[in-house]
Amino acid sequence: MYPELFRIDGLTFHSFGLMAALALIVPGLLVVWPLLRRRGVTPDFAIEVIVAAGVGGFVGARLYYMAEHWSSVREDIFGSIFTGIGFTWYGGLIGGFVAVVAWSLVRRIPLGVVANATAPAVALGYAIGRIGCQLAGDGDYGSPSDLPWAMGYPDGTVPTPPGVTVHPTPVYEILMMAPVIYVLWRLARGQRSGWWTFGWFLVLSGAERFVVEFWRRNPEWFVGLTQPQWVAIVGAAIGVVLILAFRGRPAETAPERRVTRAETRRAERAKAH
Repeated sequence: MYPELFRIDGLTFHSFGLMAALALIVPGLLVVWPLLRRRGVTPDFAIEVIVAAGVGGFVGARLYYMAEHWSSVREDIFGSIFTGIGFTWYGGLIGGFVAVVAWSLVRRIPLGVVANATAPAVALGYAIGRIGCQLAGDGDYGSPSDLPWAMGYPDGTVPTPPGVTVHPTPVYEILMMAPVIYVLWRLARGQRSGWWTFGWFLVLSGAERFVVEFWRRNPEWFVGLTQPQWVAIVGAAIGVVLILAFRGRPAETAPERRVTRAETRRAERAKAH
């Protein structure tokens, strides 16, 4: 495992931090940008929504983690906020969703347009983030196993005991999310409502997380299922409602932007020259 990739002049570059940054930048450039432009959104808003998703996602992931582990973080709340570990996927999803919705309302961009672009982007970001989990060995691995592909994380951020091998669940999730990303990308390029596409994201990502939890080491929470499994069930149920409610609606597009007087004057000056 490689929790620390390299150091430059005393500055340490952590694998999880690097992958977290790439999980924001890569989907933003490769997915969000072209899909928003496809539906008539200006490039400046594409950049803004990427930043909003990143800030909201990091804040949400941290706060959700602290709420889940309150007994261990309450002694040093300030230090727990700014530490480099301790992020929760669903917290990041909720935080990013709230931030993007809020900024879309401020900019008066139809939420369906944004939902359409973020569905495959979040799935891709999640897969990239799991690469960081695998490299860092941050405790997201599974229960002990003696399968041929089981592995240990003795040098991880949360190391496994010497000689113990476990399910490499980050690898499982990367492989399981690959077809989900492809399907969502194809749906997002279609002519249906963005909420219909986002509904499929909730269903497919929820199914992925529900299944992989059987190999994870999270404790049972209620009726034999873990807390992430119940969150996945709720998310998938919401996704089904969105799919049924928006299945026949056409794709949303951004309203035509009015040209300001200043822009008109600049265009006239450019033509004069």
